[in-house]
Amino acid sequence: MARFIGPICRLCRRSGDKLMLKGDRCFGPKCAVDRRAKPPGPHLAQRRRLSDRAIQLREKQKAKYGYGLFERQFKRFFSIAEKQPGITGSNLVVLLERRLDNVVYKLGFADSRSQARQLVLHGHILVNDHKVNVPSSLVSEGDIIKWREGSKKTEYYKIMIEGIKGKTVPAWLSLDRENIIGQVLTLPSSEAIESKFESTSIVEWYSR
Repeated sequence: MARFIGPICRLCRRSGDKLMLKGDRCFGPKCAVDRRAKPPGPHLAQRRRLSDRAIQLREKQKAKYGYGLFERQFKRFFSIAEKQPGITGSNLVVLLERRLDNVVYKLGFADSRSQARQLVLHGHILVNDHKVNVPSSLVSEGDIIKWREGSKKTEYYKIMIEGIKGKTVPAWLSLDRENIIGQVLTLPSSEAIESKFESTSIVEWYSR
């Protein structure tokens, strides 16, 4: 599967929910979901009721679009979650949240996960003082996430430190706003994660 190169907002409209793919734009009047609530494509007078299989597919696509994964990448995370003890759906949600690009986004270093992915790929982020340029890397309890010294000279960093003051950080993370250093206090629990998709539907999709 190739990277989606069409209008990103179409993915939100197709999912019927805001997946926060465009950062601050999703909160403004230009949000496509608010302006055009109907999904893209021909607008029928009366849409057919979605089958159970279609609902399961929609939830899987929501998770894929939201975290910016290919099908093969997403299936790999599901396989890992399936092998772990506990509830597969909950394990999957926790694994996706532990991705480095997601943590960079949740710390407020980026306005969207796609932007956070670029920061990681370009080597701007350090984990425990080591450069990590793999967005899918999983963080662990106690990990320190901060900016590379050379990256602090960029114009983006200067704008980011101003905008980060008004952002909130989830309880399982902490942020030193003066030094712009984040830390993983504990691994996230599925109950504390506000996901845009139903993990049970994803499990049902792969179980058939």
